[in-house]
Amino acid sequence: MLAATKNLSLSKSLSLLEDLKKELNQRKVDGLLRQRRLLDSPQAEHIVANDKPYLSFCSNDYLGLANHPALIKTMQQAACDSGVGSGASNLITGHHRYHDSLEKQLAKFVKLPAALLFSTGYMANIGVLGALVGRGDAIFADKLNHACLNDGGYYSLAEFNRFAHNDVAALEALLKASTAKHKLIAVDAVFSMDGDIAPIPEYLALCEQYDAYLYIDDAHGFGVLGAHGEGSLSHFNLASPRFIVMATLGKAAGVAGAFVAGEQVVIDYLIQTAKSYVYSTPAPPALSATLSAAVSLIEQGDGLRAHLQYLMATLKANLSLQHWQLMPSNTAIQPLVVGSNHAAVALSEYLQSMGILVPAIRPPTVPVNTARLRISLSAAHSEHDVITLAKAINKAEKGLTR
Repeated sequence: MLAATKNLSLSKSLSLLEDLKKELNQRKVDGLLRQRRLLDSPQAEHIVANDKPYLSFCSNDYLGLANHPALIKTMQQAACDSGVGSGASNLITGHHRYHDSLEKQLAKFVKLPAALLFSTGYMANIGVLGALVGRGDAIFADKLNHACLNDGGYYSLAEFNRFAHNDVAALEALLKASTAKHKLIAVDAVFSMDGDIAPIPEYLALCEQYDAYLYIDDAHGFGVLGAHGEGSLSHFNLASPRFIVMATLGKAAGVAGAFVAGEQVVIDYLIQTAKSYVYSTPAPPALSATLSAAVSLIEQGDGLRAHLQYLMATLKANLSLQHWQLMPSNTAIQPLVVGSNHAAVALSEYLQSMGILVPAIRPPTVPVNTARLRISLSAAHSEHDVITLAKAINKAEKGLTR
């Protein structure tokens, strides 16, 4: 009797594992199973992955700084000065001089009063939204926002309202009907899977009309848009105490981490209340020293941004498509919509067989039947690289859509 009870208990305890296995199998059937590649080289336009060389259009390293020799040298020297770990949370002894200097540099660069470092963009969005709004408040979020903005909204316990992508009228209707004590609009500046830009000037006008604040995730705009790469606010030439801006530092900046910038009182409040800041050990100080050098390279990188614009035009000029559609985008993110999950995977695998890596993006990251290849251009790419990609896609469309 005891043995039978034990076996029944074991059977019940393994039911979770069986359910997980079934879900993974279903993902495979639906063309949604994702796999990691093993990178054997520095991040660059030409990489070695799984022991094979590829021309890569996968990276968010928009300015080609991830393997920059000056940044490598800076990191090596800073590690000698500060060690390889922060050793304690920011509010104990983990806040190093390198962290502090970078925060001041970033605030000055994006022309906001103060800035605060986070270890990742995900941690920043969850921490900031959870700290600034809560029960009795309301968040208004674009339906195509990045997952971490959605998670931050849900975790905040504020009323979470979503509006159709870039739909100013829909947002205004929600704001007008809201009786929340505090209102926060939360949007991506550049949408990571579409490459388009949010109508930030119109959102600011709504903030002023309905006493709301605008939280902008500028992960894909920082370093690329605006004067000297200052980001989306500079792109639109906007300034207001209603802005709170987050940007990641592992994309155009080429390193890792994130920062939030805004009014001094906002940053002071986040230092006290943002849980993902208060209860985390900060990134190693050497990373901040390296990022200080990266921000200087971004500021001096007008030539890199001009080359990036040229590559965007080159890609569009050399694609001749009948069935697939390149979405309208004036950013380094150039999405190619092919439709079904299996079609996107087939195209990605076809290009891979030709030595070109472009990731297939599928639901739930993008809406059903809009699976796509997300082409990420970098200033490190050459004109020849982009023409090679365009010709390969043209050839693939003729072969895969018969």
